Amino acid sequence: MGSDRAAPTIQADRLGKVYRVKVRDPGLGGAVRSLVRPRYRDVRAVDDVSFTIGAGEMVAFLGPNGAGKTTTLKMLTGLLVPTAGRAMVAGCDPWTGGVSFKQRIALVLGNKQQLLWDLPPEESFRLNQAIYGIPGSEYRARRDNLISLLSLGDVVDKPVRQLSLGERMKCELAASLLHGPDILFLDEPTLGLDITAQAAIREFLRAYRDRRGATVLLTSHYMADVTALASRVLIVNHGRLLYDGSLDALAARLAPVKRLELVLGDGVRREDLLRFGTLQHFELPHATLEIPRAQAAAVSAELLTKLSVLDLSIEDPPIEEVIQQAFAGTALDGAGSRAPGR
Repeated sequence: MGSDRAAPTIQADRLGKVYRVKVRDPGLGGAVRSLVRPRYRDVRAVDDVSFTIGAGEMVAFLGPNGAGKTTTLKMLTGLLVPTAGRAMVAGCDPWTGGVSFKQRIALVLGNKQQLLWDLPPEESFRLNQAIYGIPGSEYRARRDNLISLLSLGDVVDKPVRQLSLGERMKCELAASLLHGPDILFLDEPTLGLDITAQAAIREFLRAYRDRRGATVLLTSHYMADVTALASRVLIVNHGRLLYDGSLDALAARLAPVKRLELVLGDGVRREDLLRFGTLQHFELPHATLEIPRAQAAAVSAELLTKLSVLDLSIEDPPIEEVIQQAFAGTALDGAGSRAPGR
């Protein structure tokens, strides 16, 4: 990397992780044989994954269940040692970075809990203060700021078991951020939350990133999280990186069409629309046409001129459809839009 460019905050270089899994045949005989003559097979969870993330970027890490997302996050945070490749986070090797490295990162797992179930979140906050050695005045300032940003004033003194899922998740975030990390690894931070709670978490993450210039790598199955928070996405499946680039570029690549949402006037028939493109929906006064992306402006102008069109909007296909095509990987193999970090 040239000397005139800042080093990336997160760098994965040909990361790989292989698990050795015992194979057991069914039945009592299979159980005995697995003890006497155990057999194993290799499961490749992450395979030759490379990318870089700069300071202050908020990047979404996407893939179906079992694609290798959480394993990659655990390697980047030092919880797992890779089988192959290397990583650098904040200039540190995650597995040997020690206390100074851990002070700079936070890992939030949406399906794991660090809060003590029978105690109020305040007790977990104080435990984290002790673990990270946060001075009293600094702790109080950060605690009060996080409670304000996440609207937790009414819940921090209640036992965790009495809190809703959304309240618990917000308290998990607060507990993870008390030490002021500037690199966040978030694995499904809105998992299972209702729409209101999801929106609150997204708003908080944007505010935290803006205030601290934090770097964020997050996984989510909710496309609303992705479109609201991340301008760049990494897509993995079967442990391999399939795409690294913007959502807009991904949509242009995998969905080379635009959708025209129409509100029609009287007298417009189904047949009148068929010559303009592929008719996806027709139920007067509404209709949806799908047309080649490059022809969107010209076709829209012609529709407005030749038919009774009361309203017209040009939209991309739903991002969920684009992401599903990307998960399939057939159009993306070996074609990420960014050169991997080396």
